Amino acid sequence: MYVSLGSDVSVLKSDIIGVFDIEKVSVEKSVNDFLGYCQRNNKIYYVSLEMPKSFVVCGDLVYITNVSADTVKKRAMRQS
Repeated sequence: MYVSLGSDVSVLKSDIIGVFDIEKVSVEKSVNDFLGYCQRNNKIYYVSLEMPKSFVVCGDLVYITNVSADTVKKRAMRQS
């Protein structure tokens, strides 16, 4: 099953490692280090140019999306 991340971007549910609220976790140094590493290594895909609300870690790619983490989680659970 696929989970919509917004703007016609979907990922396989089985590929999702984690869904994170940017506001809640971006204060952590380890999260900033991880996202910085991903940015430097072209491992980030921006789903939308709007204000980001969450990021979804999928294998070797991180999706930054304007869809809230709760909404992404609900979409993934609905398709179980």
